[in-house]
Amino acid sequence: MWRGGWRAQGALRRLSGGSAHLRAWRWGSTKACERALQYRIGERIHSFTVSQVTPVPELSLTAVKLSHDGTGAQYLHLAREDRNNLFSVQFRTTPTDSSGTPHILEHTVLCGSQRYPCRDPFFKMLNRSLSTFMNAFTASDYTLYPFSTQNPKDFQNLLSVYLDAAFFPCLRELDFWQEGWRLEHEDPNDPQTPLVFKGVVFNEMKGAFTDNERIFSQHLQNRLLPDHTYSVVSGGDPLCIPDLTWEQLRQFHAVHYHPSNARFFTYGNFPLEQHLKQIHEEALSKFQRIEPRTSVPAQKPWDEPREFQITCAPDSLAEGPSGQTTISVSFLLPDITDTFEAFTLSLLSSLLISGPNAPFYKALIESGLGTDFSPDVGYNGCTREAYFSVGLQGIAEKDVQTVRDIVDRTLDDVIEKGFEEDRIEALLHKIEIQMKHQSVSFGLTLTSYIASCWNHDGDPIELLKLGSQVAQFRKCLKENPRFLQEKVKQYFKNNRHKLTLSMKPDDKYSEKQAQMETEKLQQKVTSLSPEDKQQIYEKGLELQAQQSQPPDASCLPALRVSDVEPRIPLTELEVVQAAGDTPVQYCAQPTNGVVYFRAFSSLNALPEELRPYVPLFCSVLTKLGCGSLDYRELAQQVELKTGGLAAAPQVLPDDSHLNTYEQGVLFSSFCLDRNLADMMHLWSEILNDPRLEEEEHFRVLVRMAAQELSNGVPDSGHLYASIRAGRTLAPAGDLQETFAGMDQVLLMKRIAEMTNLQPILGNLLHIWKHLLSCDSLRCSVNATAQQMSQVEGAVETFLRSLSRSEKEQRPVCLHVVEGLLISLGNISLPETCT
Repeated sequence: MWRGGWRAQGALRRLSGGSAHLRAWRWGSTKACERALQYRIGERIHSFTVSQVTPVPELSLTAVKLSHDGTGAQYLHLAREDRNNLFSVQFRTTPTDSSGTPHILEHTVLCGSQRYPCRDPFFKMLNRSLSTFMNAFTASDYTLYPFSTQNPKDFQNLLSVYLDAAFFPCLRELDFWQEGWRLEHEDPNDPQTPLVFKGVVFNEMKGAFTDNERIFSQHLQNRLLPDHTYSVVSGGDPLCIPDLTWEQLRQFHAVHYHPSNARFFTYGNFPLEQHLKQIHEEALSKFQRIEPRTSVPAQKPWDEPREFQITCAPDSLAEGPSGQTTISVSFLLPDITDTFEAFTLSLLSSLLISGPNAPFYKALIESGLGTDFSPDVGYNGCTREAYFSVGLQGIAEKDVQTVRDIVDRTLDDVIEKGFEEDRIEALLHKIEIQMKHQSVSFGLTLTSYIASCWNHDGDPIELLKLGSQVAQFRKCLKENPRFLQEKVKQYFKNNRHKLTLSMKPDDKYSEKQAQMETEKLQQKVTSLSPEDKQQIYEKGLELQAQQSQPPDASCLPALRVSDVEPRIPLTELEVVQAAGDTPVQYCAQPTNGVVYFRAFSSLNALPEELRPYVPLFCSVLTKLGCGSLDYRELAQQVELKTGGLAAAPQVLPDDSHLNTYEQGVLFSSFCLDRNLADMMHLWSEILNDPRLEEEEHFRVLVRMAAQELSNGVPDSGHLYASIRAGRTLAPAGDLQETFAGMDQVLLMKRIAEMTNLQPILGNLLHIWKHLLSCDSLRCSVNATAQQMSQVEGAVETFLRSLSRSEKEQRPVCLHVVEGLLISLGNISLPETCT
């Protein structure tokens, strides 16, 4: 999977592992950490030598850094009392052209290995494993192979498959043809049909570059960092992929997939010794140390700013060509291995960009010039030198200079006025709560978080010490109140390494791309001899025959019944009737001082004509202000007191009764226990008195939501097709298309282009009234046992504050599938029917 458009998130989001609606808790720092603390620097374990042992209490883990004696392979183990253990191996892959070598190699190594020659062993392991995650990713300068599982034997099995795939792949020529690129007849059985380009990665990248956001982000990186590997497309440019040869691929593997160029990562509560023993015996013992020479040199700073213009295909969902230009201004920042400077600039980026109180949100988004921020906005730390980008998309071409002027003026204003103290505190609160709120995929989050910095020989352990970084940040602010303003002046105002990139639609863009591909194909075909063409025909038949043969997966490891725990741990739940008749499920969990709240409100009685507007209602409900708070004040309180408030439309089908489903809205949030009363008060104000009359800000939110949906279509076409295909199978499928299918995308585009939004606001008002009068509200809370008394009181107060209808409140008895309702781990709120 190519992640060229993917980026490491800022410090405020990178460790959260998800939004408020995801299940999360924190495990106590017990046995796993205690074992890890017993290691001593210099201790040798299965041909690895311990170089560092560091407790990281803010994340409840102990970090152990090692290196392999024979190859120099780096190893980081994060011991934590988490049953969902994770392994990853990462290689620094730095291409010098856009033929897609790292991406094609990532695909090809997964086509069978010496010990496991089965075709596509990863896919075949799915039904032989209890894995909770299996995948591989190609970024701009590294390739990552992670998996996770809760079963010790399964971990050993998957580790064996991953090690063999990465270090001893078959790399057969036919696999290169299949996964990379090949010339093949349109009909492989008929040599008279024309030759065409085929290949998994070739077609994947053709699809990737139909996404205008990806085109813009790729050009931004290529133009801002032009001196080395970031000037090319690591995933592969479809016009350059056919230049790659099988031999070049094999050579790239020999250099880049060597243990001397590898970084191993394990996480969880399984013993480290077993991991080290298996990795050494099955892989590293078969190699000698080399000097891979894969490091990325520093980008030479520019003497003067630069400008570039590019083109893209028009937006097929837009009414016309006007308002389809994108403009951004970007600045090169310091090396990401300077941990504190990277942390500071990530915070600074959030202060500049995030939320309606941010200077660039006020100046750009609320200007009405465009529909949303430009792609890749904010701090990007996935390259050796980070960069910051800000701009607008969906603007008229004549407004390009206006946007550039606004960016310059906004930076001047920030340098002069600085930031409000409450906004800085809200940001630091967000870090505090995210250090406590950790998802079930926390190991995967951590390996992704440290990957870029570690890839360039930064210290991954220092990166994890968020507590010390926050303390240092506070100290800098205390000693110098203009600390952040000086950073803005240094890295933005006075930075000559500044790129202005604009992109406008070209009606003939797709036609030109197709013409260049045709010319490339013609160039390849005309250079072929009759013998070459005969070989292509025969290879095509051979590949077709191989693909049609059922793969033999008998060589792959598998779990036995004896390897699986005979019982699933029981989660204790308590369901009580609160505020008279509302069922509330309480579950005591080690949440480390965080309270998780959910409420589901049924909308089964909602008129059919209002249903298409439920997703929009959910999107704006927590962003329009409420009670005495306008939208800016509400956003500030949400950041100061919670980890986020979310509302989402839900369709809950009943698998045993295809014509039965429940529809409604799921509200979810979490907070530190000290802020529980404030969080519940915010929910009470939002549900009792939302400001659904704020048309000006509503228009801004609608434009942003519509743009986001439109931008997501190229990447999610298969999901939209799946939803559309399911709409006729059951009533729930039809509603799912209404809520989350192309019908919703088209509706949002139409609403965004309306001049009068009062009718839409009227529809949202009707939905709100139905929500309040609904007679089927149920809640779920996760907290520590010690917090439960406080939590019960806060929930009771919240429920009694709701201005619901005076009619008798009785839960609706529907066929709701258990486990689909309000899921927190193994927790699901059972239906309560009288």
